[in-house]
Amino acid sequence: MEEIIRESGSNFIEDAVREDLAAGVYDRVHTRFPPEPNGYLHIGHCKALVIDFGIARKFGGICNLRMDDTNPAKEDNEYVEAIQEDIHWLGFDWEDRFFFGSDYFEKDYEYATELIRKGLAYVCELTAEQFRDPAFCGDLTHPAVSPWRDRPIEVSLDLFARMKAGEFPEGKYTLRAKIDLASGNFCMRDPVLYRIRYIEHHRQGTKWCIYPMYDFAHPIQDALEGITHSLCSLEYEIHRPLYDWVIANCSVPSKPRQIEFSRLNLTNTVLSKRFLRHLVETGIVDGWDDPRMPTLCGLRRRGYTPESILDFCSRIGVAKTNSMVDIAQLEHCIREELDNRAPRRVAVLHPVKIVVDNYEDGKVEYFTLPNHPKMPELGTREVPFTKELYIDETDFCLDPPPKYFRLKPGGEVRLMGAYLLKCGEVIRNEDGSIREIHGTVDLETGNGNPSDGRKVKGTIHWLSAPYSEEAEVVLYDRLFTEENMNEIPPERYDACLNPDSARKLTAVRIEKSLKEAKPGERFQFVRDAYYCLDTRNPNTFNRIVTLKESFKG
Repeated sequence: MEEIIRESGSNFIEDAVREDLAAGVYDRVHTRFPPEPNGYLHIGHCKALVIDFGIARKFGGICNLRMDDTNPAKEDNEYVEAIQEDIHWLGFDWEDRFFFGSDYFEKDYEYATELIRKGLAYVCELTAEQFRDPAFCGDLTHPAVSPWRDRPIEVSLDLFARMKAGEFPEGKYTLRAKIDLASGNFCMRDPVLYRIRYIEHHRQGTKWCIYPMYDFAHPIQDALEGITHSLCSLEYEIHRPLYDWVIANCSVPSKPRQIEFSRLNLTNTVLSKRFLRHLVETGIVDGWDDPRMPTLCGLRRRGYTPESILDFCSRIGVAKTNSMVDIAQLEHCIREELDNRAPRRVAVLHPVKIVVDNYEDGKVEYFTLPNHPKMPELGTREVPFTKELYIDETDFCLDPPPKYFRLKPGGEVRLMGAYLLKCGEVIRNEDGSIREIHGTVDLETGNGNPSDGRKVKGTIHWLSAPYSEEAEVVLYDRLFTEENMNEIPPERYDACLNPDSARKLTAVRIEKSLKEAKPGERFQFVRDAYYCLDTRNPNTFNRIVTLKESFKG
């Protein structure tokens, strides 16, 4: 992982950090990763995570993990634990620097009171509906309006204390910063700093009934922790003036710098936690770790490795402008890694029985197959050959097109690593489906390579019928059919779901050795795709990625 981080090229964030260090603005780089514990981390969070932890590591600094739990709605300790697990899985660690935004509620309240005393904040009585009303929020040519902006400091202090004491209903009051109602940046038009919420907090219980807004709490948290560079996605660029305003006007102990980068947008993918939760809660997917989900736990269950995801983040780089990244890049990263390290095994996904008429009943011989053609150090394995075999139905055609080199009536193919097989009688069921195929093997061609003097153009894989095992395979594919889901309104997301994103095959035949596979262990099923043994279901293999790009949309 460290090599991936070191080898990634320089970017504008690193340039800014170097400048700050050279100018003596900061002595040591200190970043933070602040996920909101209201869902599981997805591949978009991973980009931010890698930037936060990676920048700190690259400059010999440190990175905090801080749960942004200032909004108690939907937050849960389940997500807190899952986030920690995902970060560790990727190879990063926060050591003893694990914090919660709610740890700072007392300090947030103190700084809010300080702003009131300075005449820089006031308690406002506008309702949520009035906040949206142009008569109060204004527009590009008209300033916003608040009838309570000049409320006496003593009155605002009293009301704010009573808000904290729970004397008022939700929506009755908010605390607003007094900045500039005519600002062209609407984030600076006296933004709300606190609101009343009667909801139990996952850590604080019912101790608080007022909660700070993210734009107020986050800069304070950064300053209290000594963060030097607060790295965040591009949508917070317009919020940076407010971040700087809070730092400048509260007596915080340090002055962090906010820098924004473009967020990750992936084709055929939705990264909205709200919609991902919808998929889980409505049963459209099998939980947050469904292998079709863009969550890190879903990618892990699918069979992706930490190295492939870090490689992907390194390749896409860090930019200042938003763009769309083809999900094929992510697939390429795992495909490239597994090509170099995944052991090869045989699986017949759509079994058709072959009866070798000229082979003795009960005879068993073994052919040697390499565990990896490019890595002899991984050794070999012995695969049994018997009178009855299975081949894949996709390797046989009754009425083949021109230049069809797999098995066909009267045709001959190489059984991978074993004999040449010539097709004979084809026996069908009443419905026309194939019951079994009879054939003969050339017993002089048993070494399984062209050096035996016989050459054929087609090679197919096979398994012994009595010495193979049955398993399930799930053929996972992209969850959405539309390439740019950013152009699709959220209410139409369901209509864009790929009906073939998870196809289960229940009568697959696999090598006996695969029965010893460990959950999460990865293999290449020869001539097909890369798979891993599912972590939930002990006899199910998940397709990680095809051998080549195959998605048609």
